Amino acid sequence: MKRSIVFLLLLASWLTPLVAQEWKLVWSDEFNRDGRPDSLVWNYEHGFVRNHEAQWYQAENAFQQDGLLVIEARREQRPNPTYREHGRHWGQQRKAIDYTSACLTTQGKYSFLYGRLEVCARIPTAGGSWPAIWTLGDGMEWPSCGEIDVMEYYRINGVPHILANVAWGNDQRYRAVWNSKRIPYAHFTQRDPDWALRFHVWRMDWDETAIRLYLDDELLNEVSLSATVNGSIGRYLNPFNRPQFILLNLALGGDNGGTIDDTAFPMRYEIDYVRVYQQTN
Repeated sequence: MKRSIVFLLLLASWLTPLVAQEWKLVWSDEFNRDGRPDSLVWNYEHGFVRNHEAQWYQAENAFQQDGLLVIEARREQRPNPTYREHGRHWGQQRKAIDYTSACLTTQGKYSFLYGRLEVCARIPTAGGSWPAIWTLGDGMEWPSCGEIDVMEYYRINGVPHILANVAWGNDQRYRAVWNSKRIPYAHFTQRDPDWALRFHVWRMDWDETAIRLYLDDELLNEVSLSATVNGSIGRYLNPFNRPQFILLNLALGGDNGGTIDDTAFPMRYEIDYVRVYQQTN
């Protein structure tokens, strides 16, 4: 009898780590209905927003088709309605719109604290393309709100890279502390020359101790939450102990996108699904 009890206790201790790794789907968007993305979930950024990027963001460039969310970058030329000769924002200083695209966010509609985020997508890799999957926190200005770049793609000194980053605040306004991993795109295409033609799964595993960022189950970056504490502007809080919302966007050019290939339009960033899981325990 005692041997049976000991065996059961050993078995329970062995199974406990396995139970801890079980995940339950708690939220998703599968994009299975043609037409506009779900307005109960997604917002749209509008205009020239950040990083001196070339595109004008508008809702019209995001649509659902054949089970996919498509973010389409286009060449469009028209006057900039926000143009001001002496405008304070860099976007107001541009007389014309030359490109359009879309940025979708769940801000104010869906956010989550800890868990697993999975996004299955096929990204454009032409010159100037800057697709991203990322999250931000609410309630503080950037970067003290915290930023997790599950995926960015752009060229560094002309060489294509895939990035996995985490950022938080310090004692200087609008200056982030970055933990970045930059993996040359060739790391992936050497194994699969048709990499860009396929869908891939980007994943974030986030708990009370760390953020881990994966691409097709390959760990790209791991950041301990013991290091991600804001400076004085962020009141020395840890932004990654608070909920984050999701952003999906296709930027062009700007500070990091590089030279835009005008022969590559329209560019399509295709997302098969966005899913959030949480541990069952």
